[in-house]
Amino acid sequence: MNSTQLIGKLFVPRQKAIDSYAVKPVEIQDKVLRHLLSKAADTEWGVQHGYRQIRNYENYQQQVPVQTYEEIKPYVERMRQGESNVLWPGKVRWFAKSSGTTNDKSKFIPVSKEGLHDVHYAGGVDCVASYLHNNPQSRFFSGKGLILGGSHASNYNLKNSLVGDLSAILIQNVNPLVNFIRVPSKQIALLSDFEEKVEKIAYSTIKANVTNLSGVPSWMLVVLKRILEITGKIGLEEVWPNLEVFFHGGINFTPYRDLYKQLIRSELMHYVETYNASEGFFGIQTDPMSSSMTLMIDYGVFYEFMPMNEFGKENPEVVPLEGVELNKNYAMLISTTCGLWRYMIGDTVKFTNKTPHQFVITGRTKHFINAFGEELIVDNAEKGLAYACDETGARILDYTAAPVFMDANAKCRHQWLVEFEKKPDSLSRFAEVLDKVLQEINSDYEAKRYKNITLQPLEIIPARKGLFHDWLKNKGKLGGQHKVPRLSNTREYMDELLLLNK
Repeated sequence: MNSTQLIGKLFVPRQKAIDSYAVKPVEIQDKVLRHLLSKAADTEWGVQHGYRQIRNYENYQQQVPVQTYEEIKPYVERMRQGESNVLWPGKVRWFAKSSGTTNDKSKFIPVSKEGLHDVHYAGGVDCVASYLHNNPQSRFFSGKGLILGGSHASNYNLKNSLVGDLSAILIQNVNPLVNFIRVPSKQIALLSDFEEKVEKIAYSTIKANVTNLSGVPSWMLVVLKRILEITGKIGLEEVWPNLEVFFHGGINFTPYRDLYKQLIRSELMHYVETYNASEGFFGIQTDPMSSSMTLMIDYGVFYEFMPMNEFGKENPEVVPLEGVELNKNYAMLISTTCGLWRYMIGDTVKFTNKTPHQFVITGRTKHFINAFGEELIVDNAEKGLAYACDETGARILDYTAAPVFMDANAKCRHQWLVEFEKKPDSLSRFAEVLDKVLQEINSDYEAKRYKNITLQPLEIIPARKGLFHDWLKNKGKLGGQHKVPRLSNTREYMDELLLLNK
């Protein structure tokens, strides 16, 4: 029995708890809600909303309105200034600077001590528990994990108070024992200059025995490619022969899957998707044969879901977990031990199973194109691009899309700016396949494309190498959890990018 199998026994109780999700989800979520209300009853927010009088979910729904960041921003700002007992008991010292958008307006998400441990770190533990359960012959603990994170800075110069990428807050506060099984050093991991960080990570980890990777696929790709450049090796398995798993999250992995297969050619390599955000840790791909993730329902997070056809209404319908339907698009709301209450996180999901509750991320509430009634979401885009790549032999690094409202010939269309790792044999063929698939999977898009009356055929513009990297760099958003907006209903991002695409 190897060391991983011995250590793996410590994770068995958690796997049993995850298995219970299938049989008592309502009971588990009810317990979470009662715990949250009890803990926060005497906070300013809890008193304002009568938490001590709430007896059930219906009361909670009636007494607490749905929140966006704009509603809670004044409370968060006071917490950042050092006030106690505002949204959560005691003083919150850590604030995750949200990278969910690439505009200049940042969100600062409170990360309480309870949230850090019973949500964020709990998710990390369960990733390992699930992976070892699915791979009993793993040698995960025979080496170290390469964890790619962002950076942080002092929060208003308050003692022990930090603001920055969630990943940096996690690295800063992790149990010291974990540092024995992870690379790079904390000093390198928390560097703010991403390009300097890449160099130092590469040179400091080349000779390490790395068995696992954790991070955002796009930024991890930069690190891995640099390591191959330095070593002159063709594949990562030549550098780290015991590498066996990549825990990835933050963006859809589909456009990157083939790129990683080119870099890591070992048939023993595994990929596990996670849903971890500044606001919490919500899902893990517990079944390697499924592309769905399991909703983690016994952390400090209570979930609600708003059907997307209710989005934007004054009094939208919202349902708890027990009320969701399969294959329906929902905006996700969370209440957490970090002091977020009925908070609309901005992501949209679709459930594929209810025993246990499994789901896929379909996009963002703000990242879609509906300029002409086509209701194109990120999930459509990812599926269409994956098919177009398969059909034309292309590989994609990054992309974004936006509407052209009316050109010189009074024609409207969608414009796609795509950075190819490998260009298709025919750009026009790629565009035709993508357009056809989008019509097949989205009836609204198909209707608007009918006989080219509303929408003309989509346009593909090849992006120069490094365009998206340069754009993010100009905005000071390299590394961490920053990402390129995939779809936009305006031309703000597209016009900026096209100016740089020369």
